[in-house]
Amino acid sequence: MTVLVVSGTGTEIGKTVVTAAVAAAARGRRVAVLKPAQTGLAPGEPGDAAEVARLAGAHVTPVELARFPEPLAPATAARRAGLDPVRPYEVAEAAQKLATEHDLVLVEGAGGLLVRFDDEGATLADAARLLAAPVLVVAPAGLGTLNATALTAEALRTRGLECRGVVVGSLPDRPDLASRCNIEDLPVAAGA
Repeated sequence: MTVLVVSGTGTEIGKTVVTAAVAAAARGRRVAVLKPAQTGLAPGEPGDAAEVARLAGAHVTPVELARFPEPLAPATAARRAGLDPVRPYEVAEAAQKLATEHDLVLVEGAGGLLVRFDDEGATLADAARLLAAPVLVVAPAGLGTLNATALTAEALRTRGLECRGVVVGSLPDRPDLASRCNIEDLPVAAGA
């Protein structure tokens, strides 16, 4: 089973584009993209998994486990909507099932690695641990990213999870000094 979890150091930093790039690089293989919790969209609106399929191509199967209308952390969004939260075991079960029919399963998180899925404190890290899957960390390029990346990598190591690498989710057309320096410093900060 080949499962890769795509997480980030925060929200709106390019996880979906990076997930699409990984899926596109796997052209010729059957790829599934699993979004455990899509927040901030109404029913019928295309979500992140659908966007990955649009960007990467027809070889991608998009799957969402839950959708919550308010753009909040999954636990908060589920509670406010009066809906059941997503549980890590549900993510693991869905990914394992998809892996029986696909060569690669990409699990794209919401927000950062430790954003709560439920009120008990379950996170994407818990799902990754159940799957024994490596995690690709997506980070912004600019000032402040080194600390957030180091903290995310430390959280992965503490949980016995492999940081497969760090990818800058979006680089400005004219990167400032911090962005240019961070390209070299991010692998050091992540230890990957």
